[in-house]
Amino acid sequence: MRVLRYAPMASSCPQCGWSPVDGAHCPRCGVDVARYRAGLAAVSTVPAPAVGPTTPAAPAPTASPTTSTDAERATAPVAPWAPTPMAPGAHRPAGFWIRAGAILIDVVLVMVAEVAFGFLLWAVADDRLAAAALRAFRFLASPCYFVFLHWAHGQTLGKMVFRIRVVMLNGNPLPFGLSVLRHLGSWISAAILGIGYLIAGFRADKRALHDLIAGTRVEHVT
Repeated sequence: MRVLRYAPMASSCPQCGWSPVDGAHCPRCGVDVARYRAGLAAVSTVPAPAVGPTTPAAPAPTASPTTSTDAERATAPVAPWAPTPMAPGAHRPAGFWIRAGAILIDVVLVMVAEVAFGFLLWAVADDRLAAAALRAFRFLASPCYFVFLHWAHGQTLGKMVFRIRVVMLNGNPLPFGLSVLRHLGSWISAAILGIGYLIAGFRADKRALHDLIAGTRVEHVT
C-alpha cells in the first residue's frame, strides 16, 4: 500500500515574499504557491549547455604605416568652407577657350551693370555728381566683382555657366589676399596685349600669367 506524503505548506510566498501564507494561494499577489514552486524546481533542474573548447581568436593584423595614415586622413576634420578633396590625377584643367567664354560673360555682365547704374544716376542726380559716381563705379565694379566671387565661391557667374572654378595649387579655395593678387595679375596679363591670357593655351596645366603670379589654377568642377 502506497503512502502519500504532502509537503508542508510554505510559510511565505515564493514570488512576493508575503508571510504567512496559510492557503494554496498567496493573499497578497494571488499566485498558486505549489505551482510556482514546481516551476522554479523545473527550471533549476535544466542542465546548463555544454561549453566546448574555445578557439583562440586570430590576432588582429597589424596595420601598415600606409593604412594608418589613410585612416587618420579619412577621419581628420575638414573645414566647412573647404571643397571636397579630389583624388590625385582627377583634376581637369580648364582650357583657354572655355576660360575665354567665361570671361566674356563676366565682362558683359559688368558692362550691363555699369549701364544700368548710369541710367539710374542720370535720373536721380545732377550731371556732375552722376559723372563722378559713374567713374567711381566703373573703377570699383570689376575688381569687386572678380575679387569677391573668386574669394567667396571660387567662381564668377561666367565660370558657373561653364562649371569651372579657381583654386589654389593644393585644391583649397582662395583666401581674400590671394584673390586680390590674382586680379592684379590679370591686369598685367591684359596690359601686355593679352599675352598673359594666351599663355594658358600653350601650357599643359592651362595656367595663365596671373595664375602663375598668384599660385592658382582653373579646373573643371566635377
